[in-house]
Amino acid sequence: MNRRQFLRRGAAGLAWISLAPHLKLFAAERSRRVGLIGCGWYGKSNLFRLLQVEPAEVVSLCDVDQRMLTEAAEMVAARQRSKNTPRVYRDYREMLREKDLDIVLVGTPDHWHALPSIAAMEAGADVYVEKPISLDVVEGQAMLATARRLNRVVQVNTQRRSTPHLIDARDNIIQAGKLGHIAAVDIYCYWHMRARENPPDTAPPAHLDYEMWTGPAPMRPFNKLVHPRGWRAFTEYGNGILGDMCIHMFDMVRWMLDLGWPKRISSTGGILVDKSSKANIPDTQTATFDYGDLQITWNHRTWGSSPDPKYQWGATFYGDKGTLKASVFSYDFLPLGGGEPLQRDVLYELEEYPEDKTEKDLEKHVAPAMRRHWLNFLKAVDDRSRPIADIEQGHISSASCILANLALGLGRTLAWDPPTGSVIGDPEANRFLRRPYRAPWTHPEPG
Repeated sequence: MNRRQFLRRGAAGLAWISLAPHLKLFAAERSRRVGLIGCGWYGKSNLFRLLQVEPAEVVSLCDVDQRMLTEAAEMVAARQRSKNTPRVYRDYREMLREKDLDIVLVGTPDHWHALPSIAAMEAGADVYVEKPISLDVVEGQAMLATARRLNRVVQVNTQRRSTPHLIDARDNIIQAGKLGHIAAVDIYCYWHMRARENPPDTAPPAHLDYEMWTGPAPMRPFNKLVHPRGWRAFTEYGNGILGDMCIHMFDMVRWMLDLGWPKRISSTGGILVDKSSKANIPDTQTATFDYGDLQITWNHRTWGSSPDPKYQWGATFYGDKGTLKASVFSYDFLPLGGGEPLQRDVLYELEEYPEDKTEKDLEKHVAPAMRRHWLNFLKAVDDRSRPIADIEQGHISSASCILANLALGLGRTLAWDPPTGSVIGDPEANRFLRRPYRAPWTHPEPG
């Protein structure tokens, strides 16, 4: 038995044991037919992790950038077992019209998550979608409603829930009671990841269908900061650092502590330092997710230094018996009043999966979690059950971050009512739960 077979068949260590029921042998039946919408950085990273753990057949690729599409088709043909070149599309609606896909992976920019995901579910596919699931709250409500109405399995790529050392921290520190009573959690990102440049607007490149790329978002002049990968710096297409980085840590904390919706959400900040860039997302922001007797506080700065160089993006859990710091790279548990500190680093699998060593732009430390996240999703697809990062969990984490940005814009605390999916006593805030769609695109409805 080789290591890959061992990963699928068994468990070694506590983190693997927690996922052992979900580890899947290669299926003897027909290969799952897979399509990818959005062939950029993380779309391909996710897709190739699937091919490492499942003999799936990637039959369709879609992207509005012809260069990305051509490159992805060549890479998939080289990586998948059949060596077949997938069909390619510039419009996801044409791809889904075939109605021959078992799984659709949505790896588009955030403003394009909702419509393709809903269309894929309506075309009969189960969906693996990037975080945040939506750009506004009502989009997320519509995605959740569609998944439940059609009995589709939807996994959100909040893969901290499948990260081996974080599973160990959850099971053997938090759930084991080693922190005691937890009343405060800090989550944070101090990486300098906001665009700083101010290049001139230009005509879009010939290989990019910029009209389709923009889709339901407001049409703005093309700028090289936007595509590829720079779109996160603009509120027209994403939810800033909160939607990109906070959602991961907030979702991780909710999973570790078994939390649902926060009661109240507030936020302060803005563009306080870097005022010259075209980027229009905050460079400084604090958000508080109020659970009553538990406060989760987010901070990001895209300037200055980090309070702890080892934990520049992570979470710190404060208990009356100790403190736990956790990130994608490691965790450190420090007990109060003596006792043995505990530390664990990320699990790498570079020898077991040597292609990880050379794949362009792959986050090597995340690849093991992505593989386990896929295996969990495939098990849920087979069982018609809910995966570990089910669409409802993704909606709670995504919408909470969206509401934090809304609280910042309105300058007041928002009280959330989960049964009605609305802000309590605030008609103005509720109007902002749905963003305007640019014609001819129509905003999805949760009903």
